[in-house]
Amino acid sequence: MPNQNIIGHLINGQNVREGGRTQDVFNPATGKAEKSVLLADQHTVEAAIASAQAAFPAWRNTPPLKRARVMSNLKHLLEKHADAICQLITAEHGKVLSDAMGELQRGIENIEYASYAPELLKGEHTKNAGPSIDSWSEMQPLGVVAGITPFNFPAMVPLWMWPLAIACGNTFVLKPSERAPSSTLLIAQLALEAGLPPGVLNVVNGDKVAVDTLLNDKRVQAVSFVGSTPVAEYIYATGSAQGKRVQALGGAKNHAIVMPDADIPQAVSALMGAAYGSCGERCMAIPLLVAVGDTTADALIEGLKTEIAKMRVGPGTDSLSDMGPLVTRQHCDKVRGYVEQGVAEGARLVVDGRSIVPPSGYEDGYYLGPCLFDHVKPGMRIYQEEIFGPVLGVVRVESLQEAMDLIDAHEFGNGTCIFTRDGEAARYFTDSIQVGMVGVNVPLPVPVAYHSFGGWKRSLFGDLGAYGPDGVRFYTRRKTITQRWPSAGVREGAVFSFPSSR
Repeated sequence: MPNQNIIGHLINGQNVREGGRTQDVFNPATGKAEKSVLLADQHTVEAAIASAQAAFPAWRNTPPLKRARVMSNLKHLLEKHADAICQLITAEHGKVLSDAMGELQRGIENIEYASYAPELLKGEHTKNAGPSIDSWSEMQPLGVVAGITPFNFPAMVPLWMWPLAIACGNTFVLKPSERAPSSTLLIAQLALEAGLPPGVLNVVNGDKVAVDTLLNDKRVQAVSFVGSTPVAEYIYATGSAQGKRVQALGGAKNHAIVMPDADIPQAVSALMGAAYGSCGERCMAIPLLVAVGDTTADALIEGLKTEIAKMRVGPGTDSLSDMGPLVTRQHCDKVRGYVEQGVAEGARLVVDGRSIVPPSGYEDGYYLGPCLFDHVKPGMRIYQEEIFGPVLGVVRVESLQEAMDLIDAHEFGNGTCIFTRDGEAARYFTDSIQVGMVGVNVPLPVPVAYHSFGGWKRSLFGDLGAYGPDGVRFYTRRKTITQRWPSAGVREGAVFSFPSSR
């Protein structure tokens, strides 16, 4: 009987336990390895691609309405099994259960959007584009496509990709993070229960071997990726060189501007969740607070200190915990190193989360309390680099324009926001800032499912963002047909001029 603590793959509708290598999957709350995951070799990934390729012709020709009904069935199954899915997310990522539930709900919203496939794929039609000539366009699927997803949203980010890709008529190979694979695999199994034919969705767990196989296999037509910028650059360059369509979402260093006229208590409440929710392990987290004026900065610091003192850090399964552990011991040590670096570079550490004492029984977990820096300046590593942890830095400036210049000069352009009561300032900010996703009195401006997600500059490689209308464009190619049926018995002479509608 197979070991139930070994996580395998899902290929052609079957649980597959192949691959000679395994990797431990840790519970960040306890620091203990409770499972292991098989790491797919090249042969296993190629088997998944072959399964997807074999399933494509029939799935491509399945009416969009029937594909949409599978998505609707899946939505109901995910809601039915939400507690089990969220428990797996918390057990492998560490985030608190309420945050896991929020992640799952945002993923379900993308399934709802995918269920509109009959409307999304209608194309366009023009009768009599020329004399007795009709013209129309069709949104046709690409074939086998792949997704490579990160550890921080093991349910939501995969649901940004494969439901829409599949609703558009493609088949899919998903490579989730090997750090948090269980919830992703359970959702894929529920998709089979919802009526998805075997082979349409395949899941292979693995590392760089699996990634490189997907990038280099000619049968894979497109690759979608979410993760760090160095890996995004590699995936974009490698996949594009192989002639694939690639969207690669990279890193971030999101700034929140707080103006002197802002509602400071409201801004503090919003920024607490944006900076420390999910332990700061979000690409849309706010790690930099740009305060316009010293009075604004001082008020924010005092408000944040008060709120941080109320926070409870502990296991994500404890309903009283506001923040759980970081995902791995290595990452926890890396974030601690950034805190030490910030102190060494001259920033003032107002709140030091390194002294956090985990609850009894969780002493070996990967805990770091919320950290707060003041007088952070451009050029410091804690300003320039993505920390991906519970570290918030306050930058002091004298004007809105100075704050915007800082944001525009940064290499990343994922998300940003402004807190103000001034409509003119907000309009100027949203119109002029060089960032892809912008909030006004909204700290995490993550677009809803029927818009699209994507930053600018070195936060996105490729022309199209994730999910929403951009997702439909990414997972389909437009074909335009022009058709004419000449009248019976009419013979026309040769025409050498370029055809037009005149």
